[in-house]
Amino acid sequence: MEYARPLPHYLVSRYSGWKATTYQDNKAWYRRLAAHGQHPRAMIISCCDSRQHVTSIFGADEGEFFIHRNIAGLVPPYSPDGGNHGTSATVEYAVTALKVAHVIVIGHSNCGGVKGCDDMCSGHAPQLLEKTSFVGRWMDILRPGYERVAHLPDADRARALEKEAVLVSLENLMTFPFVREAVEAEILTLHGLWNDIGEGGLEQYDPAAKAFVPF
Repeated sequence: MEYARPLPHYLVSRYSGWKATTYQDNKAWYRRLAAHGQHPRAMIISCCDSRQHVTSIFGADEGEFFIHRNIAGLVPPYSPDGGNHGTSATVEYAVTALKVAHVIVIGHSNCGGVKGCDDMCSGHAPQLLEKTSFVGRWMDILRPGYERVAHLPDADRARALEKEAVLVSLENLMTFPFVREAVEAEILTLHGLWNDIGEGGLEQYDPAAKAFVPF
């Protein structure tokens, strides 16, 4: 591939430091992971926003979480149409092959993808309505959530829509037959969280309260 280039020096330097320290101090653990495969207890679905670092939030070690990241941390509805479905494939693998006990969807504050959906649905981002916009077509997943908060003032709607993104994803997860079967058999639990990046806050959805509540 003629367009591939060597890594920037600062990344090579960081890798060298990691290999000489963290890896060297935990070589036996890494070799055990490599030899025996992964056995994560939980899958995390989160936004690919560089500011949200879920392993740091939970102090997770290598091998602990099966992580999938995409724009706004969305899960599309079950759609067995023979197309390419990266998120759906990841959910399928986590639930049916790895047999995780938990699927955790985490949204976050100031999400650019969610803002894009808000702008698109409110008529302020016509470019996202184009069929050629991958972001726009992906954010169509969140349209049902937008409809539920469209009546709110602009200042309140953005944050409400961030939390709707989590709820829409949880609703869509339950459209996957293997997810629903595992949940109903009580071998899988679903969780919805929202992370305030600036304040370090974490809220979880409480179905009894029908709201996100802080820990």
